[in-house]
Amino acid sequence: MPTYVYETIPQFEGEPAKRFEIRQSMKDAPLTQHPDSGQPVRRVPIGGTGIMGGGSSGGSMPSGGGSCGSGCGCH
Repeated sequence: MPTYVYETIPQFEGEPAKRFEIRQSMKDAPLTQHPDSGQPVRRVPIGGTGIMGGGSSGGSMPSGGGSCGSGCGCH
């Protein structure tokens, strides 16, 4: 079962959003309210960690910085 990240939707100016994680089935509808406080929430899109590429079985990033450029620190 995947873990999803949600954040509260601030109701007042200056109020910080609070993030939390919850395990849900992929079949479950996204939450609309915080399970404890009832405050409105939205799901936060989080990127995956897999490498997408064409046909290489080595599983490593190409030399020269990859698709995000050199110096980014991601590889």
